[in-house]
Amino acid sequence: MIDGVLVIPLRRIPDARGTVSHMLRASDDHFRGFGEIYFSSVHPGAVKGWHRHEPATLNYACVSGSLRLVLFDGRPDSSTEGEILELCIGRDHYALVQIPPGVWNSFAAIGPETAVVANCCTHEHGDFESERLDPFDNDIPFDWNRRPGD
Repeated sequence: MIDGVLVIPLRRIPDARGTVSHMLRASDDHFRGFGEIYFSSVHPGAVKGWHRHEPATLNYACVSGSLRLVLFDGRPDSSTEGEILELCIGRDHYALVQIPPGVWNSFAAIGPETAVVANCCTHEHGDFESERLDPFDNDIPFDWNRRPGD
């Protein structure tokens, strides 16, 4: 794990009409505040990221499709500096991933369909700094051309 990252299993409640998928409540112990919620889609074969934010905490849940989410701790004051965490979330593992400020993140769709990620961010975009890197040309020790499990 990476210091400060939480992976919280979420509930899905299916019935004959469809499904209710929980994400985040103000009463949750891990709730850190609300700035905005937005949705980001990523098509098969595409990679979004790398990016990191200060001082925002991100709360990701893959609400459609499946996602390969990779985190890198580049924080010099962290006990897990240099660690990589690779997660698969979405259809088969519905979970909230809470990403603290300063942790790099990047993601790609798994499989043949576009994945949709919901982000309940603690700050509105424009109220915080973000930094971006090319997913393939950077100093982060992760190879997006490597298949999961290799």
